[in-house]
Amino acid sequence: MTNPLPLTDANGEVRELTTIDLKNAISFSALPEDMQAVLRGRGKQKAATKKSITVRFDTDVLEAFRASGKGWQTRMNDALKDWLKGHSPA
Repeated sequence: MTNPLPLTDANGEVRELTTIDLKNAISFSALPEDMQAVLRGRGKQKAATKKSITVRFDTDVLEAFRASGKGWQTRMNDALKDWLKGHSPA
């Protein structure tokens, strides 16, 4: 058997699969259990740890957190948690 063609090119673009690629493919269930678990992902959350709400913030506050990049909502949540350690919300 000849070496199979790489699935991606130098730019990371996936090429069109051939009938040979499909013929050589294995089913998901044929993979080892530990690999299936990794590929399957986290799964459904058993108990909700966060609640979705609608809240309004001043534009400058929101822009500052958004400007900090990916994960800004988590950082905003952490900042509020930190504030609660020394303050009462009432």
